[in-house]
Amino acid sequence: MVRISVLVCLVLLVTIGVMVSVSLADNNEEKSTDLKKFKGGVTDHSISKANDNDHDDDDHDQDDDNDGDHDDDDHDDDHDDDNDHDDDDDDDDNDGDDDHDDDDNNDDGDDEKKTLRVHELKKGNLTVKFTNRGASIMSLLFPNINGKLEDIVLGYDSVNDHMSDTVFCGVTLARVASKKEKAAANDGKNTIHGGTKESSDVIWRVKKHKHNGKKPYIVFTYTTSPDGDQGKLEVTVTYKLVGENRLKMVMQAKAKEKTTPLNLVHRSYWNLGGHNNEDIFSEEIQILGSGYTHLDDNLTPTGKILAVKGTPFDFRQLRPIKDNINELKTGYGINYCLDGVANKMRKVVELVDNKSKIKMELSTDQSGLRLKTTKPKNGSVHKAYSGLCLESHAINYQYRPSQIVEPGETYKHTMLFKFSFVP
Repeated sequence: MVRISVLVCLVLLVTIGVMVSVSLADNNEEKSTDLKKFKGGVTDHSISKANDNDHDDDDHDQDDDNDGDHDDDDHDDDHDDDNDHDDDDDDDDNDGDDDHDDDDNNDDGDDEKKTLRVHELKKGNLTVKFTNRGASIMSLLFPNINGKLEDIVLGYDSVNDHMSDTVFCGVTLARVASKKEKAAANDGKNTIHGGTKESSDVIWRVKKHKHNGKKPYIVFTYTTSPDGDQGKLEVTVTYKLVGENRLKMVMQAKAKEKTTPLNLVHRSYWNLGGHNNEDIFSEEIQILGSGYTHLDDNLTPTGKILAVKGTPFDFRQLRPIKDNINELKTGYGINYCLDGVANKMRKVVELVDNKSKIKMELSTDQSGLRLKTTKPKNGSVHKAYSGLCLESHAINYQYRPSQIVEPGETYKHTMLFKFSFVP
């Protein structure tokens, strides 16, 4: 009888232990579910910095920067040591930084079901905020000569305001920026900035994000639906802080089904005096472009190249942007043919503000650049000439590199912004 009692007690103890283990497991699973819901609900002003610990090793083909182009090829004489084959990006997450795959919008379905988010990159004096709506830059903070932080790009305080934006502040435009004929029209007779469903209006997936460390970066991806007969397209935009006070942007796209024209651009409006500065009249600009494209009555390029010499568009030497602006009815809106070799990184723009003493230099591997100034609109929150846009892009003429991409090929467009001070 004593042996039977002991056996019964042992069975009871084991049963109780199993029940406790199951209960604890249920509680842990419930906590894990709640945590995932919290991460998925980061919206508006919240900054995405949560570490998901679900690293995607396949993403290193985009993030390691082994793309063969050298950031110090911009002829600045001040190398940024971002030579694309260094070990800074090949850290395999062993640097203790917050490096994770956000994977917040895995579904390419209805945009209304996707979550608007704000993400941040920070290194040294640079802090940049982005939203996944249009893979856009929302703000860029950099100190002026007195140490005061200035937000030097135009934008909106709330990410929700970006949803009603009609001037494309800070967005990535695809598949073909500017005007193009013989495609799904969304601007009179022409296609402008991509087609019927513009890339600036959709919520992009954040593939990977490291907000600090040696080279903080964020990778946005978006798969387009076909416009007309152009076929499916996969677009990737990577922003990275490299070297000292430099923002590198790489736009890539792969044609999946059919041959397609590609010309991706980034559209931020800059005011180096700060977001609250009234206008850009305290700024001087140099654009290393000797020609510009002629436009027809529909503002579509005709293929004719005109010389900038003797026109208000001649900024080959650094000079005030306001000098000839009164000669233009609606401000600047011109496509430059850049000097130098296309497909090779080189400095093409220098912009200086005489109040803040902030200087920005733009390098690119493209053949063209669009200079555009803001102009007043009914209901606009920005005043006339409150900012200027510098869009590097391709000029697709017979003597320029073709932007026609075959299925399986990858298009690439790189921009490098360097920030510093002048005496």
